[in-house]
Amino acid sequence: MMRSVPSAPPAPVRPRGWIAALPFLLVTVCLGGVCAVVADRLPERLATHFGLDGRPNGYASTQGLLWWSLAVLLAAGAGTAALSRRALPARSGRLLIATGYFLAVVLGYPAAAILWGNAGAADAAAVRMPLLQLAASLGAGVLAAGLGWLLAGPDPEGPRPEPGRVRRLDLPAGVRAGWTRTISSLPMAALAALMACVGVVLGVSAGWVGGGALLLCALLVAVHCSVRVTVDKRGLTLTPVLFPVPLRRIPLAGVAEATSRRISPLAEYGGWGYRIRPGGSGLLLRSGEGLVLRRTNGREFVVTVDDAATAAALLTTYLDRQRSTEGD
Repeated sequence: MMRSVPSAPPAPVRPRGWIAALPFLLVTVCLGGVCAVVADRLPERLATHFGLDGRPNGYASTQGLLWWSLAVLLAAGAGTAALSRRALPARSGRLLIATGYFLAVVLGYPAAAILWGNAGAADAAAVRMPLLQLAASLGAGVLAAGLGWLLAGPDPEGPRPEPGRVRRLDLPAGVRAGWTRTISSLPMAALAALMACVGVVLGVSAGWVGGGALLLCALLVAVHCSVRVTVDKRGLTLTPVLFPVPLRRIPLAGVAEATSRRISPLAEYGGWGYRIRPGGSGLLLRSGEGLVLRRTNGREFVVTVDDAATAAALLTTYLDRQRSTEGD
C-alpha cells in the first residue's frame, strides 16, 4: 500500500506591510510624546530652520511644525508600506524596508530635536542647533536601517525574466561595423529643469547650501536624461548628450554574453534612470526592448534602447571573433 508523502509547508511570509509602516508609527508616537512633555515650555513661535552656524533663520508655530511633520511621516510611511506589499522593486523589498526605517528616523529626529531645543526659550532667536544634531540624526537613521534590514528578512525569489535569443551578424572576415542610438526621457528632462528652478529660488531666498545641493541633483538628472549608446569592436559605451564624456564603458573583454529582451524598469529595478540592484545595474529611461549584457564578473548590465537585438548581435559577432582569435 502506497502512502502519500505530505508536502513541506510553505515558508512563513513576514507581514512586510506592517514591518515597513512600524518605524513611521513609532516615530509619530515618540514625536507626540516629546511634544506633550515640553508643550507648556514652548514659545509662541519656534525656531525651525538653522544655518551652518547653528543660528535660526526660519520660524513656525508648534501646530505648523507638527502638522507638517505628521503629513510627511504619513505620506512616506504609506508609500513605503504600499511598495513593500507590492514587492516593488522586485527582489529588493528588504532594501526598501531598511531605507524606510532610515527615512523615518531622519524625518522624525529633527522635529523632536527642534521641539526639545525650543523648550524653555524666552525668545526663539536665541535657540541654537549645532551640526552635531545632524550627525546624530544620520547615525540614528543608519542604526534604524540595520534594524529594518533584520526585521524584513531575506527577499523571496521572484520570477526571473526570460533570457533573450542570441543571434549574430553575418560580417565578412576583417570587416568592422558599429551601431549607435540615442535614448532620451522627456519626464527626466522636465524633472531636471524643475529641480534647477527650485534650486535657484531656494538659493536666493534661503541660502546656497540647500539650493546648491538641489542644483547638483538637477545636474545629475540632466546627465542621464539623454544618452548615446554605442556598440563597436571595443564594447559598449554610454555617452551623455549634454556632456560628451563617457558615462559608462564596458570593454568587450568584460562581456560574457549579449542578448536582448523586454525590460520592465519598475518591476525589475524599482524605477527609471541609472539603477543599481544586487547582481546588476543599468540605464533605464523607458520600458520595452533593451540590451542585456552578462559580464564576466557574473553581474548584469541592461540599457533600454530601440533595435537592441541588432546591438546584441553585433556584440556577439565581435565576441565570437575574439574567442576564435584566442583559440588560435
